[in-house]
Amino acid sequence: MTLPIAPTPPIRRIRSVTRPGAWLKPLTSSLLLATTLAALLPMTVHAQTRDEAQADPAARPASSPQAGHHRRGAHRGGPHTAAGTTSPARTAATPLSLERVYGEPPLQGRLTRQSELSPDGTWVSYLRPSATDSDQLELWAQPTAGGEPRKLVSADEVLGGRRQQLTEAERMALERKRISQGGITGYQWCGPDGRTLLFPLSGDLYLVRLTEQGPQAQRLTNDPDVPEQDPTCSPDGSQLAYVKSGNLWLQPLHTQGAARALTTDGTGTRFWGLAEFIAAEELGRQRGYWWSPDGRRLLAFRVDEARVPVKTRAQIFADRTTMTQQRYPSAGSPNAEVTAWVLDLAGEGVARAVPLALPAEAEYLPRAGWFSDGTPWLQWMTRDQRRLVLTEFKAGNASAATPSAPASTTPTAPTAPTASPALQGRVITEERDDAWVEVQDDLTELPARRLSGQPALLWSSEASGRRQLVLIDRVTGRRMALTTEPEPVAYRVCSSGDRVVYAAARDRGRSRELFAVDLAGRSRPMAGQRERQWRDARADGDCSRLLVTRSSWGEPPRLFLQDLDSGAAPVALPGDAPDPLLAKVVPTPEVVEVTAADGRTPLNAFYFAPLDGRPGLHPVITLAYGGPGVSTVGWSWHRDTALIAYWQRRGYGVFTLDTRGMANRDRAFTRAHARSFGVNEVADLFAAVRQLPQKRAGIDPRRIGFFGWSYGGFLAVRSMLDDQTPFAAAVGGAPPTDWTLYDTAYTERYLGLPTDAAGQPTAPYAQSNLVDRVTLLKRPLMVIHGTADDNVLFEHTLRLSEAFQKQSVPFELMVYPGKAHGIAGRGARLHLYRTVDAFFARTLQASATH
Repeated sequence: MTLPIAPTPPIRRIRSVTRPGAWLKPLTSSLLLATTLAALLPMTVHAQTRDEAQADPAARPASSPQAGHHRRGAHRGGPHTAAGTTSPARTAATPLSLERVYGEPPLQGRLTRQSELSPDGTWVSYLRPSATDSDQLELWAQPTAGGEPRKLVSADEVLGGRRQQLTEAERMALERKRISQGGITGYQWCGPDGRTLLFPLSGDLYLVRLTEQGPQAQRLTNDPDVPEQDPTCSPDGSQLAYVKSGNLWLQPLHTQGAARALTTDGTGTRFWGLAEFIAAEELGRQRGYWWSPDGRRLLAFRVDEARVPVKTRAQIFADRTTMTQQRYPSAGSPNAEVTAWVLDLAGEGVARAVPLALPAEAEYLPRAGWFSDGTPWLQWMTRDQRRLVLTEFKAGNASAATPSAPASTTPTAPTAPTASPALQGRVITEERDDAWVEVQDDLTELPARRLSGQPALLWSSEASGRRQLVLIDRVTGRRMALTTEPEPVAYRVCSSGDRVVYAAARDRGRSRELFAVDLAGRSRPMAGQRERQWRDARADGDCSRLLVTRSSWGEPPRLFLQDLDSGAAPVALPGDAPDPLLAKVVPTPEVVEVTAADGRTPLNAFYFAPLDGRPGLHPVITLAYGGPGVSTVGWSWHRDTALIAYWQRRGYGVFTLDTRGMANRDRAFTRAHARSFGVNEVADLFAAVRQLPQKRAGIDPRRIGFFGWSYGGFLAVRSMLDDQTPFAAAVGGAPPTDWTLYDTAYTERYLGLPTDAAGQPTAPYAQSNLVDRVTLLKRPLMVIHGTADDNVLFEHTLRLSEAFQKQSVPFELMVYPGKAHGIAGRGARLHLYRTVDAFFARTLQASATH
């Protein structure tokens, strides 16, 4: 359920390149002067996919339905007002309406996403919302040597007035990536020269070439009704691979040769090269094939969904109902069968396929790739996710650790006319955890450090109780600690020579900073550090230049270039400016020290005092997520900033909280959800809410409400179905209500299997089932859900609604026809928040009694 972070492939930087042509003239050198930095416009970046920029795994707020899962809170400097006082600034607050909060242009500026450095390091590219419609993304770039951002291409220009179309499979893939906008929704640099970009649009593939005359778009395919999915260029940029009709295809880019199918056995339930639902939704793997370093082979996954149960979703629109069948593996049911193969691209026609032997216990394949010597590797996990194994595959490997592939993995004749023996696996290292193992993207080779004659492997592990980077001997598996950070390491940014750049938590997980460590373990902070900020980074291929994303509370993310070799301070890149109104309305958080229900664990929390100027006690709206893998309280940009400011002006205090089990803390904190949903996080939430009136004056403890989405929606409903609830009212969006309906990998990771060996329901599922608790509702509850949600299926809310009705328990329901897990579209979002606002006005503002 958490927003996945997918790996970023390494980028090779070529220093001798032709400079950008006259169509994109560099700015004057004054841009690089430190004295001008304050005047530069902020460049925002949506770094949610390390996927798109090694960013924040907690990138969405608990109350953000357009996001669906998470983002973090943060701080803006300014005079601190003592608790319980009313300052002139509070009584003369700048007016703010919901229409402006969710109107055009966005208050925070046009947030960009998928910011990249080109392979040669001379360009920064990104997707940017259109100036006329922020729901439509365009492809932009600017030279790193100094230059204004320029649009390369937009969907309107390419389609020439034709309507953009998406198949249901494409819509679902975008939902997996948490992309609700249209237009150009993804791209990649193609080849090492930093002159060509590849992007899919409306079922076809296009190239944009950066020429001296300007950007020139080229259409590569012309079959919009059967889309080419997940395209990637070969390392040298001469070939293109993609998935079409369930099969992998190969197409030359520099010659006139025709595309050819590498596989031919794709069916309605079998496909090559695409991430299956579980991999994309829960394991952070968005791809299903990988190029070898020399571009002559592909490591590819074949997915067979025949045994996965079919869910029929009624996508209820205002004018029609579309019945959609989806292979959805709910807890305890069979997963898709995923097998791994090496495809030899030599010759013509169908590729020769060699299977990789895996043991029967390898239920999940969360990561895959190649070592520099051409050896494929896989990371596999057991179904209970308590064991993760790194295995390499070579002909002739001893097979004791990984038995031969079962007969069912042998390719059919049309796929591989030449029978080939399976490559046998050899275990390099593994992780074990009594609760669960977290997947990570830190595996890389370090050629500057040789161990047993091979480059050392960089890896991250929580074995010490806190995630740290370690070195592994590829031959013996021996480990050596590399970092000893006081808080968890978030991820590796890049590595080159004896330098590894990484991001790590600070301030009890509320900040993130960048560091460099040599291979002897000597660490130093990167230039630009300061208190109460959040920094993430991407790098060029030789780890000499970083593209840093920095934000803080109330300050939208902006991009900086940082040269690692010179040690110079980061240089800001120009970009889109936020509306001046934002600076006038940004709320100042007050840090609230509250303790978990165990009486000893400190929790991160912010409080935002009301700004209506009225005396007396005020109601409070609580925002929390509560689920694993996410953090919402921190010193970064929070996309709910303007909403919080609006509620302050409406006379509410706003309380944000991270309970035990959430992210960016040590292992003992993050494993609080082991075999229990609706227990520790509910206890922490209740404890913190009861402490709040003791910590801050002016709060009416009888008028505290709650708003959460996704897992936060579960927490909202669960909190109201409790005799001890401290909440007067709550809104739960897209709530999982019966965890047997949710998917295998997420649910079983925390709760185990839903039935025991005798077929009886297990305790974790029984105690977390909301449908069985409906008679406990005594106070106002609103449930919100989109009818086309393919993540938390609409069935969850239907079952809850039916249970309420059978017991004659009144509640409120708002349904969004045709909307998925996030409520996309400006009009729908505005309607949603008007609805929520009106609910809290009725239940929290109208009366101080129940």
